Amino acid sequence: MAATIRLQQERFDGALEVARLAGGRNDIGAIVTFTGLCRREEAGLPLVAMTLEHYPGMAEAEIARHVEAAEKRWPLLGVTVIHRFGRLTPGEEIVLVIAVARHRQDAFAAAEFLMDYLKTRAPFWKRVETAAGTSWVEAKHADNISADRWAPSPSRQAAAQ
Repeated sequence: MAATIRLQQERFDGALEVARLAGGRNDIGAIVTFTGLCRREEAGLPLVAMTLEHYPGMAEAEIARHVEAAEKRWPLLGVTVIHRFGRLTPGEEIVLVIAVARHRQDAFAAAEFLMDYLKTRAPFWKRVETAAGTSWVEAKHADNISADRWAPSPSRQAAAQ
């Protein structure tokens, strides 16, 4: 499976990334893309900017580990994960996830699995700037619930053995 993982400060071009991953192939039946954007508000306050920090090396390795987990769960033909870091302003792209598979269900599930991980458990730290000052943001309870649904259940673990 073709996999690309990049952490970068620069903007990305989603259409170009899809073309890089899927261009010229005829074995693909589904391409699912997700682009996360910096919103204009946080906790009801106008957002000036957000700053994303990460631990270089560790963040890429952790994302790669989850891409491998997605490949084991679904028959994927390719994955791209691009996550930006640094200071971002409202409207800017933060993250791009592309999942390519023969069937749409696999591509959708893998993209959602990867985004749930990136949103809650990837080694990124988010600080927001509002008129009230700056603050660090923790994962939201609803996001954690979404991510927890992918954890192996005891019945699935027993069946796998």
